[in-house]
Amino acid sequence: MSEGVLDVARGWLAQDPDPQTSDELRALIERAEAGDAAAVDDLHGRFDTRLAFGTAGLRGALGAGSNRMNRVLVGQAAAGFAAYLRERATDEIPSVVVGYDGRRNSDVFARDSAEIFAGAGLRAILLPRLLPTPVLAFAVRHLGASAGVMVTASHNPPDDNGYKVYLGGADDGAQIVSPADAEIAAHIDEVAARADLGAIPRSADYETAGEDVVDAYVRATALVAPAPAGAAGLNWVYTAMHGVGHETLSRILETAGYPAPTVVADQIEPDGRFPTVAFPNPEEPGAMDLSFEAARAAGAELILANDPDADRLAVAIPDAAASGGWRRLTGNEVGLLLGWRAARTATAGTLACSIVSSPGLQAIAEHYGLDFAATLTGFKWISRAPGLVYGFEEALGYLVNPDTVRDKDGISAAVAVLGLVAEAREEGRTLGDLLDESAATFGHFASGQVSLRVDNVSVIGRIMSALRAAPPASVGTVAVERIEDLLTAPEGSPRGDVLRVWLTDGSRVIVRPSGTEPKLKAYLDVRGDSAEDAAARLAAVDAGVREILAAAQT
Repeated sequence: MSEGVLDVARGWLAQDPDPQTSDELRALIERAEAGDAAAVDDLHGRFDTRLAFGTAGLRGALGAGSNRMNRVLVGQAAAGFAAYLRERATDEIPSVVVGYDGRRNSDVFARDSAEIFAGAGLRAILLPRLLPTPVLAFAVRHLGASAGVMVTASHNPPDDNGYKVYLGGADDGAQIVSPADAEIAAHIDEVAARADLGAIPRSADYETAGEDVVDAYVRATALVAPAPAGAAGLNWVYTAMHGVGHETLSRILETAGYPAPTVVADQIEPDGRFPTVAFPNPEEPGAMDLSFEAARAAGAELILANDPDADRLAVAIPDAAASGGWRRLTGNEVGLLLGWRAARTATAGTLACSIVSSPGLQAIAEHYGLDFAATLTGFKWISRAPGLVYGFEEALGYLVNPDTVRDKDGISAAVAVLGLVAEAREEGRTLGDLLDESAATFGHFASGQVSLRVDNVSVIGRIMSALRAAPPASVGTVAVERIEDLLTAPEGSPRGDVLRVWLTDGSRVIVRPSGTEPKLKAYLDVRGDSAEDAAARLAAVDAGVREILAAAQT
């Protein structure tokens, strides 16, 4: 029964150039050959399926096997992507710029990819060192490249890595969307079926980008919000969450004229082990505890935190009512502040957010006579909104400079937030005061989220099926007004595995599987007559959603 998977595993082992994963797999094969049932099950988990290539590229746990991130899988992905680029090329030789962050094996996967791209006859350009994801997204446009690859798993657990793909040309440096994902995946499958890794051509004749690419990003991002007079003396704290954001951000702060922050020393240097956090995501409970400690010790006014590849930004402010005296703002709170900032200076264009983000952005757009777009989740969609001047999603992602980067960018967002804080300081106000003014102007919006993490992703499918088969008639004590199933949305509307539930009091609940983690997520949005009213409505919706999800699991 195990001989088939053993044959597949032996074939994989024969082409694995990585001593760590080959030793891991060899030991597993030996245990399986000796009759170890757990080892056989492990092999099935690694080889019965293949890590799927989709619009998010590849992302998964490091390890040996076709269902893990490793040098064999990445090599096949690079060769398949190269074949896709050559197939769609016209007269020019396709070019690919490759970046990487500080996660385990990111640099190895990036160099493997550059060699395989060069071996396929492409112009391959490797960024000069580990850098934030936004720098790679910038470089695709800055260099006029046909495509870009960023080796990162962003804020995923420490044992994960990933492969994020961008396209230039008509796609303008944005992440891939359908049908490109399926077309690339087909090429990758073809490579995996016909050739082992050793037969894929390689070349060391790839370029290494100069520092001028990074310099150009620094200059462009410093212009997002040059420091006003109110920046003088700003006392703030910054953490890179063991990622790659600090070096680039420091240069931008100096260029733009902002004072340097107090840094969270234990988290400021890149470290793929992420030793001080169980989960390197600023949204996760406990992830910002060291930041709060540093802020209390420094008497700071503000905390900014990037995730490990610096494409997301978290913001925290002093709050006497919060545990420990500090409160992390939600992605919607920051997103609406930055949307308000963009709307005040825009004369035309579109404010865009994902369908699961706060409806408050539409209120801002309407207030200023701007267009508004709600897209499917992910900046691959947000960045494509026509006439985009600003975009955000509630998961701490913000696009404040679409003329420079067509993806979420936690570094330019940090500069924009510092600009808001500095302007408020000139008037003797704080970021909290701006939140109050925004609510008074546009409405008291409140948002929440219920996340269900699962060990078996099939559970998510069963819950979504149960909700479709027996839709709730109410959430808590509030009746359901209508339900939209985005799987069957009209042509031209966002389509996906999403249920959008509207309640009779104007509240909204959106349920969808996570695109990057084994989670089912429910996004809650309410609008109240006051902050207190909104909070009460949100608590009631939260309790009702938890009851519904619990019932759907039984």
